Amino acid sequence: MSDVAKIVSDIGNGIVKPIYLLMGEEPYYIDKISEYIENNILTEEERGFNQMVMYGRDIEISDIIDNAKRFPMMAEKQVIVVKEAQDLSGTIENLLSYAQNPQPSTVLVLCYKYKKIDKRKALYKAIQKSGLVFESNKLYENQVADWIRRVLSGKKYDIDTKATLMLVEFLGTDLSKISNELDKLIVVLPKGTKITAKDIEENIGISKDYNNFELRKAVGERDVLRVNQIINYFAQNQKANPLIMTISLLNSFFTQLLIYHSLNDKSKASVAKALGVNPFFVSDYTVAAKNYPMRKVSQVIGLLRDADVKSKGVGANLPAKDILKELLFKIIH
Repeated sequence: MSDVAKIVSDIGNGIVKPIYLLMGEEPYYIDKISEYIENNILTEEERGFNQMVMYGRDIEISDIIDNAKRFPMMAEKQVIVVKEAQDLSGTIENLLSYAQNPQPSTVLVLCYKYKKIDKRKALYKAIQKSGLVFESNKLYENQVADWIRRVLSGKKYDIDTKATLMLVEFLGTDLSKISNELDKLIVVLPKGTKITAKDIEENIGISKDYNNFELRKAVGERDVLRVNQIINYFAQNQKANPLIMTISLLNSFFTQLLIYHSLNDKSKASVAKALGVNPFFVSDYTVAAKNYPMRKVSQVIGLLRDADVKSKGVGANLPAKDILKELLFKIIH
């Protein structure tokens, strides 16, 4: 985020590069920087004649160069944004001659999502020299919770741990989706609010009591009643609780539990680091380790693999709810 803040700050202070290559697996920041450039370099009056958005799938490299070389009309600069520039990956190197000698009055923005231009190639080096390269890396799951807290803190909100983890469990690492859901919360909750699991349930529709986070906890505790309550809820709401996601998360849990059993240092900080989990979860592993010795954990991982195969229609063609019930019965008994 510090790189993004620096880019935005520089543009705000009039330090503008002739070429911006925004590339990488995480599209969220690529979109944010591109939007900022579109909204802040030119005035509203100047944009009509001097701002253009192009799409990689619809153009050739020659179209970009021809437009980039023209002069602005009644303005100091023109802005050209090429969205989905990754669709030009086969010919992108043809932009080299322009990148080596860009038009000073043009701001060319290349939004190269989900991919990266080869850093060994001449084009990458030329843009580094004449412009700016921003690489947007995808966050790991254990980094997203901190990202949520930072974003909300910047907007004068706080959020408790369970609410954060519900968002991560339900939305994964897609920052754009998470940002959209956070915007919904900000609209309805006053500044200064500490967002809770109840707020998430009421405003986003994620159940605070019946989700994979709670299922994993109940399985770890071998709480038969609670496990059955949750899987019955899942059976009634299969679209929001796909079997493949549940199997995947349980597999991650028991794989990490296997690692937990092998640790000599089982202090909270050591376990959190070794397993790559939020310290909030460490007690779940401590409890589960007592209920599932290493031999049982190995058996469970085998059961999860079998259930995964069944969920894909191999062998007996059972409904998802029956596969889940059979799986959970075998795990906790």
